[in-house]
Amino acid sequence: MIHQDKDNCCNSKLEFNKKPTPGHNHEGQDHNHDDHDHNHGEMSSKYTIGFSILLFFLGVFFANVLQADWFINNPTLRLFWYIAAYVPVGLPVLKEAFSLLLKKDFFNEFSLMGIATLGAFAIGEYPEGVAVMLFYTIGELFQESAVNKAKGNIKALLDIRPNEANVFRNNAFTIVNPEEVAIGERIQVKVGEKIPLDGELLSDKGSFNTSALTGESKPSTYKKGDVVLTGMINLEQVIEVRTTKLYQDSSLAKILEMVQEASARKAPTELYIRKFAKVYTPIVFFLAVLLTFVPYLFLGDGYVFTQWLERALVFLVISCPCALVISVPLGYFGGIGAASRNGILFKGSNFLELMAKLDIVVMDKTGTLTAGVFKVQQVETTYPQDKFVQLVSAIEKQSTHPIAKAIVEAYPTTLVAENVREISGKGLAGVINNQEILVGNTALLAQHSIDFPQEINDIVESIVVVAIDNTYAGYITIADEIKEDAQEAIRLMKKMGVLKTIMLSGDKDTITQKVAKETKIDFALGGLLPEGKVEQVEKLKKENPTHSIAFVGDGINDAPVLALSDVGIAMGGLGSDAAIETADVVIQTDQPSKVATAIHIGKETRKIVIQNITFALVVKIIVLILGAGGIATMWEAVFADVGVALLAILNAVRIQKMKFI
Repeated sequence: MIHQDKDNCCNSKLEFNKKPTPGHNHEGQDHNHDDHDHNHGEMSSKYTIGFSILLFFLGVFFANVLQADWFINNPTLRLFWYIAAYVPVGLPVLKEAFSLLLKKDFFNEFSLMGIATLGAFAIGEYPEGVAVMLFYTIGELFQESAVNKAKGNIKALLDIRPNEANVFRNNAFTIVNPEEVAIGERIQVKVGEKIPLDGELLSDKGSFNTSALTGESKPSTYKKGDVVLTGMINLEQVIEVRTTKLYQDSSLAKILEMVQEASARKAPTELYIRKFAKVYTPIVFFLAVLLTFVPYLFLGDGYVFTQWLERALVFLVISCPCALVISVPLGYFGGIGAASRNGILFKGSNFLELMAKLDIVVMDKTGTLTAGVFKVQQVETTYPQDKFVQLVSAIEKQSTHPIAKAIVEAYPTTLVAENVREISGKGLAGVINNQEILVGNTALLAQHSIDFPQEINDIVESIVVVAIDNTYAGYITIADEIKEDAQEAIRLMKKMGVLKTIMLSGDKDTITQKVAKETKIDFALGGLLPEGKVEQVEKLKKENPTHSIAFVGDGINDAPVLALSDVGIAMGGLGSDAAIETADVVIQTDQPSKVATAIHIGKETRKIVIQNITFALVVKIIVLILGAGGIATMWEAVFADVGVALLAILNAVRIQKMKFI
């Protein structure tokens, strides 16, 4: 376990060893480091701990099993025997307590352990003094192991960071550091190697293992021109890629940076526990002082100093709030690790806790519940069809909208459109061979006072309406498939306690309602511009002030509403810089069902945290009362401190083994 923050007696530092992402300025950022960070695994090696264990148990064996007179009746031998057992595990803690004392930090676990154990030696309770420090140090090693286990799934992301790129320079391929590769350079990736930078596939096709990025074990096939991402593993043949981003701007680099910073954002419960520990520790320390001396005022001659001192020492050992301030952040960090293993990235434990409390989930349609892969279904026109589709394709070449891309892909053209301009929320206008072309929705034609058949409004599929020289010329219908797990996603969200599911879409309302009906969404509204979605979410927040609202979108067009919601969730965010920058949670696959998985992980994490808090407080209160009454000994105190901490840690790491929906 790593300790930090001198205001907290044993705040576990559950984060990565920071490695600043190349090109990003980390200067001035608060990484929550402190001068007294240290690692207990380094403070006492397994050999010195083994030596202490051997001496301790031999001493207990000689005194209590063999009842050897030469040991029991030789106080000097017993003293030096237990000092020898104490020093390897106790000295590092005493040194840490002293260094913190020089910084005016007295109320911490090191001073509590030091005073309690030295006091035990002072009253002749040598085995108890050694036991407290020995089991405390062993407990620290278990805690460190648990933290490392919790880190495992997230640190696996660091292992997919490529360390070399095979770049074509001076008529030959040369191996260089990925950080030295410029945009537009050609790189070669052999079978079994990781793609070192984001880029465009130059080879005809390629098959890739994307599991490290997305959590999906099924290989993915890409064709020439597709975007491939840093960290994908090439499976079948040597491929070539033209880089489109610098390494520091790659999706992987941004994700790594995001995950490494995740532990800096604390959940409210975690922050409360840290504040609680800061107040709780000095209060119990002064109660222990009072417990030592106040009984004299009431007992008079019947007062035995060593008896009340021992009770106070027991009180001190019990008082350490390690079980709380270690297991709570470990629980949240374990939740972040479990989410990462399931292809879900949380930007902080605060969002993990918010996911557990979601009441309303608002979703975009295209790219979230539907695949976002459009195909031309039907062409109806009063013009010759070949000429018609060529004109439409020439205009749509100027757009990046998925529908426009579908038309261009279906009808490639050499025609060039001039003076192309976008009419916000309605479509495009341009000139081809001196003909004025309008391509968009019916609102575009209405704006230009162009008559069109009213039955067009009854078409459910997405439709592109066309006018040539201010005369209606026809339409093209486009269909988008609902994702395989969309209906299951809605069912699972409701199973996880979501009260209401809502879909807001820029697509026309008829197709929006059709998708909502098929997926069994509670409420849907189509025909919305980005600002319309913002207005709807603002309205929801006003009408439901006590409810937590999440918005699920693609992270690009939906950036404003992602930022407005209590939890912004980006779908398929690996290829989207805007998703990584704006969203609070990134679903690395295109599966909407992962939203329910994220909620499930949040709920299980919160359940474990509450269990740990309740268990630790109940046991400590009981043993504190028993200790003050002289019933609990130092052995019970060791259990109330180290034992409870270990049990809480084992409960916290349990989330790493859980199966989620």
